[in-house]
Amino acid sequence: MSEHSLHPGSCNLVVLAGEVTHDPEPRELAAGVAWQFDIAAIVGGRAEPSARCVVPVNWSQPSDAEIAVVVAGAEVVVIGTVRRRFFRTGGRTVSRTEVIPDRVIPLRRRAAVAKAVAAAAEQISGVGERPAR
Repeated sequence: MSEHSLHPGSCNLVVLAGEVTHDPEPRELAAGVAWQFDIAAIVGGRAEPSARCVVPVNWSQPSDAEIAVVVAGAEVVVIGTVRRRFFRTGGRTVSRTEVIPDRVIPLRRRAAVAKAVAAAAEQISGVGERPAR
C-alpha cells in the first residue's frame, strides 16, 4: 500500500487522559518487554461526564524512567496510536484494541502535557499535505 492510498485526511492519533487502574505488568515478547496497563477515562469530558471507560495500553520497551511514572492511581496523559491486534488463544482467534503510547506524561506536569498535545495538534494539521518535491 502506498502512502497516498489512504484517505488524505486520515490520521491515527489518540490523546487519552485518565487514571492508571493497576501497576503495569511486563510481558516478554520476541522483540523485548512490553508493559500492559489500563487507563480509566471519563467519556464525554469532565464537565458533563457520561460514562467511565477502561482503555488498555501496551507500551513496548519504555525506559525505566518512563515506566516509573505509571503506577496505580496516577493521573496521566497518553499520546499515541490505536491498534487492533489479532492473536490465537485456546484454539480460536481473538482481537484486542489498545493504545500504543509514544509518550506518557503525568497530568500534574501541565506544561509538558500542553506542549505534547500542541505537538499532536500540529501533527494533525499537517495530515493530507503532500511533501514538496
